[in-house]
Amino acid sequence: MASLTIRKLDEAVKAYLRLRSAGNGRSVEEEVRVILGELIQGRPELPGGSVSSAEAPAQAPRPISASSARNVTLIIGGGIAAFKSLELIRRLKERHIDVRCVLTKAAQQFVTPLSASALSHERVYTDLFDPGSEFDAGHIRLARECDLIIVAPATADLMAKMAQGHADDLASAILLAADRPILLAPAMNPLMWNNAATRRNVLQLRRDGVQMIGPNAGEMAESNEAGVGRMSEAVEIAAAAVDILRPRQPRPLAGKRVLITAGPTHEPIDPVRYIANRSSGKQGFAIAAAAQAAGADVTLVSGPVELRDPAGVTVIRVESARDMLHRVQAALPADIAIFAAAVADWRVANEGEQKLKKTSAGMPPLQLVENPDILATISKLTDKRPPLVIGFAAETEHLIDNAKAKIARKGCDWIVANDVSPATGVMGGDRNTVHLLTRDDKDTGVDGIQVESWPVMTKEQVAAELVAKIAKSMEKNS
Repeated sequence: MASLTIRKLDEAVKAYLRLRSAGNGRSVEEEVRVILGELIQGRPELPGGSVSSAEAPAQAPRPISASSARNVTLIIGGGIAAFKSLELIRRLKERHIDVRCVLTKAAQQFVTPLSASALSHERVYTDLFDPGSEFDAGHIRLARECDLIIVAPATADLMAKMAQGHADDLASAILLAADRPILLAPAMNPLMWNNAATRRNVLQLRRDGVQMIGPNAGEMAESNEAGVGRMSEAVEIAAAAVDILRPRQPRPLAGKRVLITAGPTHEPIDPVRYIANRSSGKQGFAIAAAAQAAGADVTLVSGPVELRDPAGVTVIRVESARDMLHRVQAALPADIAIFAAAVADWRVANEGEQKLKKTSAGMPPLQLVENPDILATISKLTDKRPPLVIGFAAETEHLIDNAKAKIARKGCDWIVANDVSPATGVMGGDRNTVHLLTRDDKDTGVDGIQVESWPVMTKEQVAAELVAKIAKSMEKNS
C-alpha cells in the first residue's frame, strides 16, 4: 500500500495513538504501521506471521539530526519553470539529500505527481484535505520532518501568500507552519518580478528570514521576452541547499552592523559617455557575503556591476561617487565600514546635456573636478564614525609606501593594499594578493603601522581571512 488510511476510530483510540506516537517521535500513520507489524510478528498463523525482524516494515520515522540523512521538502509552484524542479530532485539526490515533493494545483498543469514520485522515490503530496495524510495533520509533518523547505519555482502568487500569511492550500499551509529554513527560487515574467507589489513581498520575506536564490536574467518562455525572472538552474539551487544544510559555523559578528562599498563609479560626461575604471566589484561582494555568513547585518553600497546580490545582504545600487557618499552616510551608524569600491577620483565639471560632438576645432575641452573622498569623509567624522574603518589601496607602483601614506592621509584604521597593474589580472579577475596595514596599539612597526602580507588567494578566501581578522579585533576591543 502506498498509504495508510483509517476511518471511524473512537476518540479514545485516536487519543491513545496520538499519545503513543508522540512518545515514540513518530507520526500517527507510522505508529499504526508499527503496531500492525508487531501484531503480525506475534501471530504466526497470520500471513507473514513468521517474518523476521530484519524483514519487518521499517519502523523509524524520518529523524532529524546532524548524523542522519538530510531531508528536504520541495514545494513545486505553478509555472513553466516547474520542469526544472524535476532536474532539481535529481541534483539533490546526487548530494545524498532525501526529497519529498508537494505540488500545487497549478504545478500539476506542468509536471505530474508521477514524475516527481519516480525521481524522488517518495509519495508526492498535492491536497490539503487528503484524508490519507491529514489524519494526523500531515501538513505539519511536511513542514517539520525535514531540514529545509525549498520552493522552486516560487511564483509571484505563492510569494504573495507567504508574505501575507495565507494558508488556503497544502503548499501555503506547510510554509506557514514551518520552523525550518526556507529557500525560494523565484521564477516569473520580468514585469511581474519588477512590479511594486512583488518587490514589497520580497522585502517582507527577506525580513522574515526567508532565503532566496535568483532569479537570473535571460530569455523567458514567452516569445520576445527577456530580463530578470528566470528561475536559477537546478545545480545552483542544489548548491545553495547544501550550503544551508551545512552545520552552522560560528557567527563572531552576530549583532554587528557592517557597511561595505564595492565596484566602480560611473561619472557622466554626457548622456552616453562616462568616466569609469575596470573594477568588477567581486572583492567587495565577497567581503559582504563573508560578513553576512559571520552573522553581521550587512549593507552593501555598490556601483554598476554585473554581480548577483549576496544572500541575506541589503544591496543599494548607485552610479556616481556623490550617489555613493550620500547612500553611505544614510546607512550609518555602523560598527564596521569597509570601503572596497574603486571610486573615480574625478568627474567633469559641467556634464553635457546632449551628446558632445566632434567639431572642426577639435576635441571639446573637459574640465575635471575632484570627487568627494568617501573614505576620508567617514574616517574623520566626529559623530557616527564607525569604530573600525577599513579602506582599500589599489596601486600600480610603490604599493606599501603609497598604502602607508594613504592610511595616514585618510585617517582610517586599516588599509588593504593590492597591486592592480594590468599584469596581475586583479581588476576583473578572481584572485588577489593583498597586504593588510593596521594601526594598532601593540605590535606595530617602527613607523606605527604593521604590514601583514598574504599569499595569492581567491577573492572569497581574502574576504574570509579579512572577516576573521575583523572578528578577532572586535573581540579584543570589546
